Amino acid sequence: MDLFSTSLSMPEWETLIHRAEVGDVNEALENIDRSKGTEFDVIFIGGGAGGRFGSAYSKARGLRQLVVDKWPFLGGSCPHQACVPHHLFSEAAREMDYMRWNSDTLWFTKFEEERASIVDLIDLFKRGRNNPHAFMNWQSKEQLDMEYILNAEAIVIDKNTVEVNGERFTTKNIVLGTGSSTFVPPEIKGLDKAGVYDYATLIDPGLDYEPTSCVIIGGSKVAMEYGSFYQATGCHTTILTRSPLMRTKSLHHIDEDLRRYVVDNMRLRGMDIIEGCEPLEVVGEERATGVRVRLADGTETIIETDFVFLGTGERPHTQPFVDALGIDVDEKGFVKVNARMQTSIPGIYAIGDLIGAPMEMFKARKCGMTAARNIAGEPFEFDFSEYPDFLHTTYEVTWVGLTEDEAREQYEDITVIQMPPKGMPNGDIALPVSEGTMLYAFTRPELSGFQKCIYDNHSRRLLGAHHVGMGAKDAFQYLDFLIKKGITIDEMGEMNELFINPEHFIQLSRLRAGHQNLVDL
Repeated sequence: MDLFSTSLSMPEWETLIHRAEVGDVNEALENIDRSKGTEFDVIFIGGGAGGRFGSAYSKARGLRQLVVDKWPFLGGSCPHQACVPHHLFSEAAREMDYMRWNSDTLWFTKFEEERASIVDLIDLFKRGRNNPHAFMNWQSKEQLDMEYILNAEAIVIDKNTVEVNGERFTTKNIVLGTGSSTFVPPEIKGLDKAGVYDYATLIDPGLDYEPTSCVIIGGSKVAMEYGSFYQATGCHTTILTRSPLMRTKSLHHIDEDLRRYVVDNMRLRGMDIIEGCEPLEVVGEERATGVRVRLADGTETIIETDFVFLGTGERPHTQPFVDALGIDVDEKGFVKVNARMQTSIPGIYAIGDLIGAPMEMFKARKCGMTAARNIAGEPFEFDFSEYPDFLHTTYEVTWVGLTEDEAREQYEDITVIQMPPKGMPNGDIALPVSEGTMLYAFTRPELSGFQKCIYDNHSRRLLGAHHVGMGAKDAFQYLDFLIKKGITIDEMGEMNELFINPEHFIQLSRLRAGHQNLVDL
Protein backbone atom coordinates (compact mmCIF):
# COMPACT_ATOMS: atom_id res chain seq x y z
CA MET A 1 0.00 0.00 0.00
CA ASP A 2 1.61 3.22 -1.20
CA LEU A 3 1.00 5.97 1.37
CA PHE A 4 3.53 8.53 0.15
CA SER A 5 1.00 10.81 -1.55
CA THR A 6 -1.72 10.16 1.03
CA SER A 7 -2.44 12.02 4.28
CA LEU A 8 -4.30 9.86 6.77
CA SER A 9 -6.05 11.28 9.81
CA MET A 10 -5.50 9.83 13.26
CA PRO A 11 -8.74 7.78 13.13
CA GLU A 12 -7.80 6.50 9.67
CA TRP A 13 -4.37 5.46 10.92
CA GLU A 14 -5.90 3.67 13.91
CA THR A 15 -8.29 1.79 11.64
CA LEU A 16 -5.51 0.82 9.23
CA ILE A 17 -3.25 -0.41 12.04
CA HIS A 18 -6.08 -2.48 13.52
CA ARG A 19 -6.94 -4.01 10.14
CA ALA A 20 -3.29 -4.98 9.65
CA GLU A 21 -3.12 -6.49 13.14
CA VAL A 22 -6.12 -8.74 12.57
CA GLY A 23 -4.94 -9.75 9.09
CA ASP A 24 -7.41 -7.81 6.95
CA VAL A 25 -4.46 -5.87 5.48
CA ASN A 26 -1.47 -8.07 4.60
CA GLU A 27 0.46 -5.79 2.29
CA ALA A 28 3.36 -3.56 3.28
CA LEU A 29 2.56 0.02 4.29
CA GLU A 30 5.04 2.12 2.32
CA ASN A 31 5.96 5.76 2.70
CA ILE A 32 8.81 6.02 0.18
CA ASP A 33 9.72 8.79 -2.23
CA ARG A 34 10.09 6.59 -5.32
CA SER A 35 11.35 9.51 -7.38
CA LYS A 36 14.63 9.23 -5.46
CA GLY A 37 15.14 5.57 -6.27
CA THR A 38 16.02 2.79 -3.83
CA GLU A 39 19.42 3.94 -2.56
CA PHE A 40 19.73 5.21 1.00
CA ASP A 41 22.40 6.61 3.28
CA VAL A 42 21.11 4.51 6.18
CA ILE A 43 18.48 1.84 6.72
CA PHE A 44 17.18 1.23 10.21
CA ILE A 45 16.04 -2.35 10.85
CA GLY A 46 13.38 -1.96 13.53
CA GLY A 47 11.08 1.02 14.05
CA GLY A 48 11.02 1.11 17.84
CA ALA A 49 12.31 4.00 19.93
CA GLY A 50 15.87 3.75 18.63
CA GLY A 51 14.94 3.32 14.98
CA ARG A 52 12.41 6.13 15.00
CA PHE A 53 14.56 8.67 16.83
CA GLY A 54 17.63 7.65 14.83
CA SER A 55 15.66 8.08 11.61
CA ALA A 56 14.41 11.51 12.63
CA TYR A 57 17.94 12.59 13.54
CA SER A 58 19.32 11.20 10.27
CA LYS A 59 16.73 13.13 8.28
CA ALA A 60 17.54 16.29 10.22
CA ARG A 61 21.23 15.82 9.40
CA GLY A 62 20.50 15.66 5.65
CA LEU A 63 20.71 11.88 5.22
CA ARG A 64 18.26 9.81 3.25
CA GLN A 65 16.96 7.20 5.64
CA LEU A 66 14.58 4.26 5.57
CA VAL A 67 13.15 2.50 8.62
CA VAL A 68 11.55 -0.94 8.31
CA ASP A 69 9.37 -2.71 10.87
CA LYS A 70 7.45 -5.97 10.77
CA TRP A 71 4.62 -4.40 12.76
CA PRO A 72 2.15 -2.02 11.04
CA PHE A 73 3.30 0.85 13.23
CA LEU A 74 6.32 2.70 14.55
CA GLY A 75 7.13 2.85 18.24
CA GLY A 76 8.03 -0.79 18.85
CA SER A 77 7.14 -2.93 21.84
CA CYS A 78 7.12 -0.14 24.45
CA PRO A 79 3.65 1.24 23.69
CA HIS A 80 2.39 -2.09 22.39
CA GLN A 81 3.34 -4.74 24.94
CA ALA A 82 5.96 -3.48 27.38
CA CYS A 83 6.46 -0.16 29.17
CA VAL A 84 3.09 1.50 28.47
CA PRO A 85 0.97 -1.42 29.77
CA HIS A 86 3.27 -1.79 32.76
CA HIS A 87 2.76 1.90 33.59
CA LEU A 88 -1.00 1.51 33.23
CA PHE A 89 -0.96 -1.59 35.43
CA SER A 90 1.29 0.09 38.00
CA GLU A 91 -1.04 3.08 38.18
CA ALA A 92 -3.98 0.73 38.63
CA ALA A 93 -2.06 -1.14 41.34
CA ARG A 94 -1.42 2.13 43.18
CA GLU A 95 -5.12 3.02 43.04
CA MET A 96 -6.29 -0.43 44.16
CA ASP A 97 -3.73 -0.48 46.94
CA TYR A 98 -4.88 2.95 48.10
CA MET A 99 -8.53 1.89 48.06
CA ARG A 100 -7.84 -1.38 49.83
CA TRP A 101 -5.88 0.28 52.68
CA ASN A 102 -8.71 2.82 53.12
CA SER A 103 -11.62 0.45 52.48
CA ASP A 104 -14.82 1.40 54.34
CA THR A 105 -13.24 4.43 56.05
CA LEU A 106 -13.99 8.15 55.69
CA TRP A 107 -15.78 8.48 52.32
CA PHE A 108 -14.20 5.34 50.84
CA THR A 109 -16.58 2.55 49.95
CA LYS A 110 -15.83 -1.03 50.88
CA PHE A 111 -13.30 -2.43 48.43
CA GLU A 112 -14.98 -4.99 46.17
CA GLU A 113 -12.38 -7.68 45.45
CA GLU A 114 -14.40 -9.23 42.62
CA ARG A 115 -14.21 -6.00 40.58
CA ALA A 116 -10.40 -5.88 40.62
CA SER A 117 -9.83 -7.73 37.36
CA ILE A 118 -6.52 -8.37 35.60
CA VAL A 119 -8.35 -9.25 32.39
CA ASP A 120 -10.35 -6.01 32.43
CA LEU A 121 -7.15 -3.92 32.65
CA ILE A 122 -5.56 -5.88 29.80
CA ASP A 123 -8.66 -5.33 27.66
CA LEU A 124 -8.68 -1.62 28.54
CA PHE A 125 -5.07 -1.31 27.41
CA LYS A 126 -5.61 -3.20 24.16
CA ARG A 127 -8.56 -1.01 23.23
CA GLY A 128 -6.44 2.12 23.44
CA ARG A 129 -2.91 1.12 22.52
CA ASN A 130 -3.09 1.93 18.81
CA ASN A 131 -3.71 5.62 19.41
CA PRO A 132 -0.03 6.43 20.19
CA HIS A 133 1.02 4.16 17.33
CA ALA A 134 -1.25 6.06 14.96
CA PHE A 135 0.28 9.32 16.12
CA MET A 136 3.83 8.07 15.63
CA ASN A 137 2.99 6.88 12.10
CA TRP A 138 1.36 10.24 11.37
CA GLN A 139 4.07 12.39 12.97
CA SER A 140 6.94 10.46 11.37
CA LYS A 141 5.40 10.98 7.93
CA GLU A 142 3.80 14.41 8.14
CA GLN A 143 6.14 16.28 10.50
CA LEU A 144 9.47 14.42 10.46
CA ASP A 145 9.44 13.59 6.73
CA MET A 146 10.72 10.07 7.37
CA GLU A 147 10.58 7.27 4.82
CA TYR A 148 9.39 3.92 6.13
CA ILE A 149 8.02 0.50 5.29
CA LEU A 150 5.74 -1.08 7.88
CA ASN A 151 3.95 -4.40 8.14
CA ALA A 152 6.89 -6.09 6.40
CA GLU A 153 9.99 -7.86 7.63
CA ALA A 154 13.46 -6.73 6.62
CA ILE A 155 16.04 -9.31 5.56
CA VAL A 156 19.68 -8.25 5.67
CA ILE A 157 21.41 -9.70 2.59
CA ASP A 158 24.81 -8.09 3.15
CA LYS A 159 26.27 -4.92 4.65
CA ASN A 160 24.86 -2.79 1.82
CA THR A 161 21.66 -4.62 0.89
CA VAL A 162 18.32 -5.07 2.66
CA GLU A 163 15.39 -6.95 1.18
CA VAL A 164 11.80 -6.02 2.08
CA ASN A 165 8.74 -7.70 0.60
CA GLY A 166 10.82 -9.13 -2.25
CA GLU A 167 12.39 -5.79 -3.18
CA ARG A 168 16.05 -4.96 -2.57
CA PHE A 169 17.26 -1.62 -1.26
CA THR A 170 20.88 -0.52 -1.16
CA THR A 171 22.45 1.51 1.60
CA LYS A 172 25.77 2.86 2.85
CA ASN A 173 24.94 2.03 6.47
CA ILE A 174 22.64 -0.29 8.40
CA VAL A 175 21.44 0.29 11.96
CA LEU A 176 20.15 -2.83 13.73
CA GLY A 177 17.44 -2.25 16.32
CA THR A 178 15.19 -5.29 16.50
CA GLY A 179 14.97 -5.45 20.29
CA SER A 180 14.74 -8.44 22.57
CA SER A 181 12.22 -10.76 24.15
CA THR A 182 11.80 -12.71 27.37
CA PHE A 183 14.52 -15.25 28.12
CA VAL A 184 13.00 -18.71 28.62
CA PRO A 185 15.40 -20.68 30.86
CA PRO A 186 15.95 -24.06 29.16
CA GLU A 187 16.69 -25.79 32.47
CA ILE A 188 13.19 -25.12 33.83
CA LYS A 189 10.75 -27.76 32.55
CA GLY A 190 7.16 -27.14 31.57
CA LEU A 191 7.37 -23.50 30.52
CA ASP A 192 5.45 -24.35 27.35
CA LYS A 193 2.30 -25.26 29.28
CA ALA A 194 -0.92 -23.27 29.12
CA GLY A 195 -1.11 -20.79 31.96
CA VAL A 196 2.52 -19.64 31.55
CA TYR A 197 2.90 -16.04 30.37
CA ASP A 198 5.43 -13.27 29.97
CA TYR A 199 4.86 -9.53 29.51
CA ALA A 200 4.25 -9.97 25.75
CA THR A 201 1.95 -13.00 25.74
CA LEU A 202 -0.01 -11.48 28.63
CA ILE A 203 -1.13 -8.92 26.03
CA ASP A 204 -0.96 -10.94 22.79
CA PRO A 205 -2.80 -13.24 22.54
CA GLY A 206 -3.68 -12.16 26.07
CA LEU A 207 -4.81 -13.60 29.37
CA ASP A 208 -8.25 -15.15 28.83
CA TYR A 209 -9.16 -16.12 32.40
CA GLU A 210 -9.06 -14.55 35.84
CA PRO A 211 -6.30 -16.29 37.83
CA THR A 212 -6.66 -16.98 41.54
CA SER A 213 -2.95 -16.94 42.34
CA CYS A 214 0.33 -16.24 40.56
CA VAL A 215 3.87 -17.57 40.80
CA ILE A 216 6.51 -15.37 39.20
CA ILE A 217 9.78 -16.99 38.14
CA GLY A 218 12.63 -14.48 38.32
CA GLY A 219 13.42 -11.35 40.29
CA SER A 220 13.72 -8.71 37.54
CA LYS A 221 12.06 -5.30 37.38
CA VAL A 222 9.32 -6.97 35.35
CA ALA A 223 8.78 -9.48 38.15
CA MET A 224 8.43 -6.77 40.79
CA GLU A 225 6.24 -4.45 38.73
CA TYR A 226 3.81 -6.96 37.32
CA GLY A 227 3.80 -8.93 40.57
CA SER A 228 2.76 -5.83 42.52
CA PHE A 229 -0.10 -5.33 40.05
CA TYR A 230 -1.30 -8.91 40.33
CA GLN A 231 -1.20 -8.75 44.13
CA ALA A 232 -3.15 -5.48 44.14
CA THR A 233 -5.97 -7.11 42.17
CA GLY A 234 -6.28 -9.78 44.86
CA CYS A 235 -4.40 -12.45 42.91
CA HIS A 236 -2.02 -13.73 45.59
CA THR A 237 1.48 -13.53 44.17
CA THR A 238 4.70 -15.37 45.00
CA ILE A 239 8.06 -14.32 43.54
CA LEU A 240 10.76 -17.00 43.18
CA THR A 241 14.21 -15.48 42.74
CA ARG A 242 17.73 -16.86 42.89
CA SER A 243 19.24 -13.53 43.96
CA PRO A 244 17.93 -11.26 46.70
CA LEU A 245 15.26 -9.03 45.21
CA MET A 246 16.73 -5.85 43.69
CA ARG A 247 20.21 -7.39 43.75
CA THR A 248 20.23 -8.69 40.17
CA LYS A 249 23.13 -7.70 37.90
CA SER A 250 20.93 -5.55 35.70
CA LEU A 251 20.17 -3.13 38.56
CA HIS A 252 22.92 -0.78 39.68
CA HIS A 253 23.29 1.59 42.65
CA ILE A 254 20.53 0.01 44.77
CA ASP A 255 20.83 1.44 48.26
CA GLU A 256 20.31 -1.22 50.93
CA ASP A 257 17.97 0.91 53.06
CA LEU A 258 15.85 1.66 49.99
CA ARG A 259 15.85 -2.01 49.02
CA ARG A 260 14.68 -3.11 52.46
CA TYR A 261 11.90 -0.52 52.51
CA VAL A 262 10.63 -1.63 49.10
CA VAL A 263 10.81 -5.38 49.74
CA ASP A 264 9.36 -5.09 53.26
CA ASN A 265 6.41 -3.12 51.88
CA MET A 266 5.79 -5.69 49.17
CA ARG A 267 5.60 -8.32 51.91
CA LEU A 268 3.41 -6.04 54.04
CA ARG A 269 0.94 -6.02 51.15
CA GLY A 270 0.76 -9.82 51.29
CA MET A 271 3.24 -10.93 48.63
CA ASP A 272 5.44 -13.96 49.25
CA ILE A 273 9.04 -13.37 48.19
CA ILE A 274 11.24 -16.47 48.25
CA GLU A 275 14.90 -15.63 47.71
CA GLY A 276 17.86 -17.94 47.12
CA CYS A 277 15.68 -20.59 45.49
CA GLU A 278 15.86 -22.50 42.22
CA PRO A 279 12.66 -22.98 40.19
CA LEU A 280 12.76 -26.45 38.64
CA GLU A 281 9.53 -27.19 36.82
CA VAL A 282 6.04 -25.98 36.01
CA VAL A 283 3.84 -28.93 36.95
CA GLY A 284 0.46 -29.95 35.55
CA GLU A 285 -0.73 -32.07 32.64
CA GLU A 286 -1.36 -29.56 29.87
CA ARG A 287 -2.06 -26.50 32.04
CA ALA A 288 0.06 -25.13 34.88
CA THR A 289 -1.13 -26.17 38.33
CA GLY A 290 2.01 -25.31 40.28
CA VAL A 291 5.75 -24.71 40.30
CA ARG A 292 8.25 -27.13 41.79
CA VAL A 293 11.09 -25.24 43.44
CA ARG A 294 14.26 -26.07 45.37
CA LEU A 295 14.52 -23.80 48.40
CA ALA A 296 17.67 -22.29 49.86
CA ASP A 297 17.95 -25.13 52.40
CA GLY A 298 17.93 -27.74 49.62
CA THR A 299 14.41 -29.01 50.17
CA GLU A 300 11.90 -29.14 47.34
CA THR A 301 8.27 -28.09 47.39
CA ILE A 302 5.44 -27.40 44.96
CA ILE A 303 3.69 -24.04 45.10
CA GLU A 304 0.19 -24.44 43.71
CA THR A 305 -1.00 -21.82 41.22
CA ASP A 306 -3.08 -21.40 38.06
CA PHE A 307 -0.92 -18.59 36.64
CA VAL A 308 2.85 -18.59 36.06
CA PHE A 309 4.61 -15.43 34.92
CA LEU A 310 8.18 -15.14 33.65
CA GLY A 311 10.35 -12.31 34.93
CA THR A 312 13.63 -13.87 33.84
CA GLY A 313 15.20 -11.07 31.83
CA GLU A 314 15.54 -10.75 28.08
CA ARG A 315 17.62 -11.96 25.16
CA PRO A 316 18.13 -10.34 21.72
CA HIS A 317 17.26 -11.47 18.21
CA THR A 318 20.73 -11.41 16.67
CA GLN A 319 21.32 -14.75 14.95
CA PRO A 320 20.11 -13.57 11.50
CA PHE A 321 22.63 -10.70 11.66
CA VAL A 322 25.43 -13.01 12.77
CA ASP A 323 24.64 -15.29 9.83
CA ALA A 324 24.38 -12.48 7.26
CA LEU A 325 27.10 -10.13 8.48
CA GLY A 326 29.34 -11.98 10.92
CA ILE A 327 28.99 -9.31 13.61
CA ASP A 328 30.47 -9.98 17.04
CA VAL A 329 28.07 -10.78 19.89
CA ASP A 330 28.62 -11.60 23.55
CA GLU A 331 27.87 -14.86 25.36
CA LYS A 332 24.18 -13.94 25.66
CA GLY A 333 23.85 -12.90 22.02
CA PHE A 334 23.86 -9.13 22.55
CA VAL A 335 25.69 -7.20 19.82
CA LYS A 336 29.05 -5.75 20.83
CA VAL A 337 29.35 -2.04 20.03
CA ASN A 338 31.63 0.83 20.92
CA ALA A 339 30.49 4.18 22.32
CA ARG A 340 29.53 5.28 18.79
CA MET A 341 27.19 2.27 18.36
CA GLN A 342 29.55 0.79 15.76
CA THR A 343 29.71 -3.00 15.53
CA SER A 344 32.68 -5.12 14.46
CA ILE A 345 31.63 -4.59 10.82
CA PRO A 346 32.25 -1.10 9.29
CA GLY A 347 29.00 0.61 8.33
CA ILE A 348 26.92 -1.61 10.62
CA TYR A 349 25.54 -0.12 13.85
CA ALA A 350 23.41 -1.61 16.63
CA ILE A 351 21.20 0.14 19.17
CA GLY A 352 18.69 -0.27 22.00
CA ASP A 353 17.91 -3.58 23.66
CA LEU A 354 19.92 -5.37 20.96
CA ILE A 355 23.17 -4.26 22.67
CA GLY A 356 22.17 -5.22 26.22
CA ALA A 357 21.26 -3.53 29.49
CA PRO A 358 19.87 -1.19 30.48
CA MET A 359 16.65 -1.97 28.63
CA GLU A 360 15.44 1.59 28.97
CA MET A 361 13.72 4.03 26.62
CA PHE A 362 16.23 6.85 27.06
CA LYS A 363 19.04 4.53 26.04
CA ALA A 364 17.28 3.31 22.89
CA ARG A 365 16.44 6.83 21.75
CA LYS A 366 19.92 8.19 22.42
CA CYS A 367 21.53 5.14 20.79
CA GLY A 368 19.59 5.89 17.61
CA MET A 369 20.65 9.52 17.76
CA THR A 370 24.27 8.53 18.40
CA ALA A 371 24.37 6.21 15.38
CA ALA A 372 22.79 8.90 13.18
CA ARG A 373 25.28 11.57 14.23
CA ASN A 374 28.25 9.34 13.50
CA ILE A 375 26.84 8.26 10.15
CA ALA A 376 26.42 11.95 9.30
CA GLY A 377 30.13 12.47 9.95
CA GLU A 378 29.82 13.99 13.42
CA PRO A 379 31.94 12.00 15.92
CA PHE A 380 29.74 11.45 18.97
CA GLU A 381 29.91 9.00 21.87
CA PHE A 382 27.19 7.88 24.27
CA ASP A 383 28.12 6.54 27.69
CA PHE A 384 25.08 4.97 29.35
CA SER A 385 26.93 3.38 32.27
CA GLU A 386 25.49 6.00 34.66
CA TYR A 387 21.85 7.04 34.56
CA PRO A 388 18.83 7.65 36.80
CA ASP A 389 16.73 4.54 37.28
CA PHE A 390 13.33 3.56 38.63
CA LEU A 391 10.82 0.80 39.02
CA HIS A 392 7.22 0.59 40.19
CA THR A 393 5.73 -1.45 42.97
CA THR A 394 2.64 0.37 44.23
CA TYR A 395 5.11 3.22 44.69
CA GLU A 396 7.51 5.00 42.39
CA VAL A 397 10.98 3.80 43.37
CA THR A 398 13.67 6.12 42.03
CA TRP A 399 17.41 6.40 42.41
CA VAL A 400 20.44 8.13 40.90
CA GLY A 401 24.13 8.28 41.75
CA LEU A 402 25.94 6.37 44.49
CA THR A 403 24.45 4.34 47.30
CA GLU A 404 25.54 5.01 50.86
CA ASP A 405 27.82 1.95 50.87
CA GLU A 406 29.39 2.93 47.54
CA ALA A 407 29.97 6.47 48.75
CA ARG A 408 31.68 5.24 51.93
CA GLU A 409 34.02 3.12 49.81
CA GLN A 410 34.94 5.97 47.42
CA TYR A 411 35.05 9.01 49.71
CA GLU A 412 36.79 9.64 53.02
CA ASP A 413 33.94 11.48 54.70
CA ILE A 414 30.26 11.63 53.72
CA THR A 415 27.02 12.97 55.12
CA VAL A 416 23.74 11.07 54.88
CA ILE A 417 20.40 12.88 55.01
CA GLN A 418 17.60 10.36 55.42
CA MET A 419 13.90 10.22 56.21
CA PRO A 420 12.82 8.41 58.33
CA PRO A 421 16.13 8.96 60.17
CA LYS A 422 18.36 5.97 60.76
CA GLY A 423 17.18 3.87 63.71
CA MET A 424 13.66 5.28 63.77
CA PRO A 425 10.87 2.80 62.91
CA ASN A 426 8.91 3.78 59.81
CA GLY A 427 5.65 3.83 61.73
CA ASP A 428 6.93 6.39 64.26
CA ILE A 429 7.06 9.25 61.73
CA ALA A 430 4.74 10.33 58.96
CA LEU A 431 7.62 11.63 56.81
CA PRO A 432 8.61 11.95 54.06
CA VAL A 433 5.13 12.82 52.85
CA SER A 434 3.87 14.53 49.72
CA GLU A 435 1.00 14.48 47.28
CA GLY A 436 0.11 10.85 46.78
CA THR A 437 0.98 9.67 50.27
CA MET A 438 -0.64 12.45 52.35
CA LEU A 439 -3.55 10.31 53.50
CA TYR A 440 -1.17 7.50 54.43
CA ALA A 441 0.69 9.92 56.71
CA PHE A 442 -2.43 10.30 58.84
CA THR A 443 -3.68 6.71 58.67
CA ARG A 444 -0.67 4.42 58.11
CA PRO A 445 2.52 6.44 58.53
CA GLU A 446 4.70 3.42 57.80
CA LEU A 447 3.49 3.71 54.20
CA SER A 448 4.37 7.38 53.64
CA GLY A 449 7.70 6.68 51.91
CA PHE A 450 11.48 6.73 52.19
CA GLN A 451 14.27 8.99 50.99
CA LYS A 452 18.01 9.38 51.29
CA CYS A 453 20.65 11.64 49.80
CA ILE A 454 24.42 11.47 50.24
CA TYR A 455 26.99 14.30 50.17
CA ASP A 456 30.78 14.36 50.04
CA ASN A 457 31.86 16.44 53.03
CA HIS A 458 35.04 17.72 51.36
CA SER A 459 33.56 19.07 48.12
CA ARG A 460 30.01 19.33 49.56
CA ARG A 461 28.78 17.77 46.27
CA LEU A 462 25.66 15.63 46.02
CA LEU A 463 26.71 12.02 45.34
CA GLY A 464 23.42 10.14 45.23
CA ALA A 465 19.68 10.36 45.84
CA HIS A 466 17.16 7.60 46.57
CA HIS A 467 13.39 7.86 46.90
CA VAL A 468 10.29 5.72 47.47
CA GLY A 469 6.94 7.47 47.21
CA MET A 470 4.97 9.40 44.61
CA GLY A 471 5.86 12.27 42.32
CA ALA A 472 9.66 12.32 42.52
CA LYS A 473 10.42 10.31 39.37
CA ASP A 474 10.30 13.26 36.99
CA ALA A 475 12.64 15.29 39.20
CA PHE A 476 15.31 12.59 39.17
CA GLN A 477 16.09 13.05 35.47
CA TYR A 478 17.07 16.61 36.39
CA LEU A 479 18.88 15.52 39.56
CA ASP A 480 20.96 13.24 37.34
CA PHE A 481 22.02 16.26 35.26
CA LEU A 482 22.72 18.36 38.35
CA ILE A 483 24.81 15.62 40.00
CA LYS A 484 26.96 15.41 36.88
CA LYS A 485 27.34 19.19 36.96
CA GLY A 486 28.54 18.96 40.57
CA ILE A 487 25.65 20.49 42.49
CA THR A 488 26.49 21.09 46.18
CA ILE A 489 24.45 21.00 49.36
CA ASP A 490 24.62 24.79 49.44
CA GLU A 491 23.12 25.07 45.95
CA MET A 492 20.45 22.53 46.86
CA GLY A 493 19.54 24.72 49.81
CA GLU A 494 19.19 27.71 47.52
CA MET A 495 16.49 26.05 45.40
CA ASN A 496 12.86 27.09 45.81
CA GLU A 497 10.81 24.03 46.65
CA LEU A 498 7.12 23.81 45.79
CA PHE A 499 5.75 22.70 49.14
CA ILE A 500 4.53 20.08 49.97
CA ASN A 501 6.87 18.39 47.55
CA PRO A 502 8.21 14.87 47.08
CA GLU A 503 11.80 16.08 46.82
CA HIS A 504 12.36 16.76 50.52
CA PHE A 505 16.07 16.76 49.68
CA ILE A 506 15.86 20.52 49.16
CA GLN A 507 14.58 21.58 52.57
CA LEU A 508 16.52 18.90 54.43
CA SER A 509 19.72 19.96 52.65
CA ARG A 510 18.99 23.56 53.63
CA LEU A 511 18.84 22.49 57.29
CA ARG A 512 22.45 21.28 57.05
CA ALA A 513 23.86 23.68 54.45
CA GLY A 514 24.77 26.28 57.08
CA HIS A 515 27.23 23.93 58.76
CA GLN A 516 30.90 24.39 57.92
CA ASN A 517 31.44 20.71 58.74
CA LEU A 518 28.56 18.62 57.51
CA VAL A 519 26.90 16.01 59.73
CA ASP A 520 24.17 13.45 59.17
CA LEU A 521 20.52 14.37 59.47
